[in-house]
Amino acid sequence: MNWLADHWLDVLGWGGSALLVYSLLQASVLRLRVLNAVACVILIVFNAMLAVWPMVGMNIVLVAINAWFIVQLLRERHDETAFEVLEVGPADEYLRHTLRVHGADILRFNPDFVHDPADTHDAFLVQKGDETVGVVLLRKHGDTADVLLDYVTPRYRDFSPGEFVWRRSGLLTDRGIRRVVTPPGMVGAYYDRLGFRREGESYALEL
Repeated sequence: MNWLADHWLDVLGWGGSALLVYSLLQASVLRLRVLNAVACVILIVFNAMLAVWPMVGMNIVLVAINAWFIVQLLRERHDETAFEVLEVGPADEYLRHTLRVHGADILRFNPDFVHDPADTHDAFLVQKGDETVGVVLLRKHGDTADVLLDYVTPRYRDFSPGEFVWRRSGLLTDRGIRRVVTPPGMVGAYYDRLGFRREGESYALEL
């Protein structure tokens, strides 16, 4: 404890620097901004204690930049105008490409997933501009749709772009779908925030 008391400023500086580097390793754009802002605040204190004012000024500017992006990201988080849902065919080549590129990450959250176009009735890509940020695949039986895949890319993992498929007026009901059921035991499920109710290990939504 005496060493820590004597070297707390060094610990603060190294800790802030380590957090700054760690923030740059984040795949999620929101997590990157938040951790980067926290690191900059720590480095503001550190450099102010040493009276290194140019570094204080630089980190203040970086905090302001990060804060602006964080506000924009949070504002768009549930904004339907920020994301667009595109319907594609289950055998669409770009859909296949997206599933191949993110195949290893998809299996982390959906270990039993295997894409079978013949078993997939509806396929949707969630776009932010020209970037694909999510994929939703459904299989229908009667007026019920089983969720085969609801995937979010790492950059938008702190968001829920798949929710726009469920929220978009008429998107599913026009196809005669009145009920949506998720796979049992889905990892990182967010459905309880969107009006789904728990049914055993699955979630269900009445449309």
